[in-house]
Amino acid sequence: MEKVFVALGANLEQPLAQLQSAVAALKAMDDCHELVVSPFYQSTPMGDVPQPDYINAVVSFSTSLAPIALLDALQEIENNQGRVRIERWGPRTLDLDLLLYGNQQIEMPRLIVPHYGMKLRSFVLVPLADIAPELVLPCNTSIQSLIDTNMRAELQQVSLDH
Repeated sequence: MEKVFVALGANLEQPLAQLQSAVAALKAMDDCHELVVSPFYQSTPMGDVPQPDYINAVVSFSTSLAPIALLDALQEIENNQGRVRIERWGPRTLDLDLLLYGNQQIEMPRLIVPHYGMKLRSFVLVPLADIAPELVLPCNTSIQSLIDTNMRAELQQVSLDH
């Protein structure tokens, strides 16, 4: 079993409900154990494409799925929730990114782990630190050392009482 971390993001078609559905789909996977969910945050989109703000979170769980099998399962959840890949950094119903797969470093045509942009993205680092404050990346960098004082200010925690 490997402990994995997955980033969740959505900004179309009721983003909060999209993330809640994604968490339910992850829980329902045959090989998802000990699921932990971070608080949900609202964040400003990356890039120059005009679009609504995102709702983001990070989950962790243990799995014996191989990395590509896990990627396939995550993409199936995205597809089941109406994900269409049209534009890089464009709006989406759901985005599930495999951030970490144990302490492995993976470089394959379809998958790079640790996720290539995670060290720079407050909407990944802050929820990741919420559920794994002592986490050290495969490069021996602690999550806490990557979070600067502005990152928490960039995000707004979302109430789940809607």
